[in-house]
Amino acid sequence: MAMISVSAVTEGIIVSAEVIYRPEYSRNNDNEHIFTYQITIENCSKYTIQLLSRHWFIFDALNIRREVQGEGVVGQQPILEPNQSHQYTSACNIQSEFGSMHGTYTMHRISDDRLFKVTIPTFIMEVPYKLN
Repeated sequence: MAMISVSAVTEGIIVSAEVIYRPEYSRNNDNEHIFTYQITIENCSKYTIQLLSRHWFIFDALNIRREVQGEGVVGQQPILEPNQSHQYTSACNIQSEFGSMHGTYTMHRISDDRLFKVTIPTFIMEVPYKLN
């Protein structure tokens, strides 16, 4: 299974994403393609932060665009001390064989109550047999 990895840095917060196509859950005849993605958030800043919310933009080759917003990630709002990381896995379905996701996390810097956005890098979701 091919895994694609990307990362972005915002104010000392590194967000990395790895995506994998999941043929065992996909239904090609019904145009439903499932991808799992693993996100790693590393706090390389000198501040303690908390992830409050997420805002995703999801696109596919059929020009279907979705936005997903909500509190935390997979039911959690992790607090990260300096040099700590948090990792989670989630999934996304798209109708075409090619798409992408990107977005932002809203973070809370605990020491001064500052809210700021952290970039979630764009990652491509592509059915592997389309690469040939």
